[in-house]
Amino acid sequence: MWGSIISEWASLLLRWLHVVAAIAWIGSSFYFIALDLSLKPRRDLPDGVQGEAWQVHGGGFYRIMKYLVAPSQMPDELTWFKWEAYTTWLSGFALMVVVYYLEADLFLVDKSILDLTPFQAGLFSFFSLALAWLLYEAACRTGLAQRELPFAIGGYLFLVALTYAFTHVLSGRGAFNQIGAIIGTIMVANVFALIIPNQKTIVAALIAGQAPDPKLGKASKERSVHNNYLTLPVVVLMISNHYPLLYATRFNWIIVAIILALGPVIRHFFNARHAGRKSPWWVWGVAAVGVIAILFLSAAGPREARTSALSAQPTLANVEEIVMSRCSMCHATEPVWAGIVTAPKGILLDAPEHIHRNIRLIGRVAAWSNAMPPGNITDMTSEERAILAAYIEQAR
Repeated sequence: MWGSIISEWASLLLRWLHVVAAIAWIGSSFYFIALDLSLKPRRDLPDGVQGEAWQVHGGGFYRIMKYLVAPSQMPDELTWFKWEAYTTWLSGFALMVVVYYLEADLFLVDKSILDLTPFQAGLFSFFSLALAWLLYEAACRTGLAQRELPFAIGGYLFLVALTYAFTHVLSGRGAFNQIGAIIGTIMVANVFALIIPNQKTIVAALIAGQAPDPKLGKASKERSVHNNYLTLPVVVLMISNHYPLLYATRFNWIIVAIILALGPVIRHFFNARHAGRKSPWWVWGVAAVGVIAILFLSAAGPREARTSALSAQPTLANVEEIVMSRCSMCHATEPVWAGIVTAPKGILLDAPEHIHRNIRLIGRVAAWSNAMPPGNITDMTSEERAILAAYIEQAR
């Protein structure tokens, strides 16, 4: 019991910290990109200033100037923006350990996809996380990132290929979390491994009375732009575990491919507006098409869907038998599954009236998707899912 309580509270506190830190990091990141794009050159600006922007907020006016690469001498006070990013990753990885590694048999492994042990799944997740970042870093440091369009297309195809691989190794939920964690790791590593070290080198040069290398500022800006375009997809992927029709359906990897494309397209709209260019309204048409495509893809049903007709119309008794045998060991007043002391999310399925009350939810997580049982740990068959779907359809 105490193990479950500690795990639940650790998950809550880490998730709270992760969300708060991410809000602070993404907020400042979006703000500074918008600020950069809105800077205007003026004749009366000090030497080395790229441009300035006037802004109003909180009852006052702000006059903001940006030096590129640095002012002629070190200012007395300097605010660094780094701990938001670091805290986001550290809390996110700790949350990943608590939820996905320590409970891999429920959330990371799906034996109907690949029969992995929890230890094997955890190792695969960790090392693919590190390898994907190393490949991205190598591509950037060898100069491939200088060719923006080919690099963007190549990076997109790389992430889609990873997603396809993950959905054929891990559970759908685990695969979505994994690709989100990889993108998040790349973003934080950009701050930790390049942006902040470059800033420290520039500061050291100023203190020594030397002229900083302009390439350092250019490289840092390049990585900041990468982060800007990756942010919206990673946010969707991080909250996707609440939406089984995304991660636990037949074409889940294609859904991720669309999300990875839509995020940068939507950011392009806001970046264009911040830069004072003509608003690319076509973006919302593309976004609408993408969302409609996801809607239809999510309706395709679970990965191992039964396609042949059932021999007879299912009855409520058939549904009760399936739910009682596959779900009620956890969703009960007194769960009998090891490590579970209260029904997940407070949903009871151990009596006919409870099953009837939650029938639409059962359809969402066990008939139209294979999110439940988690990792298909109780071996619900495709025929049983088809029976649930058919009964719910005729009962509407």
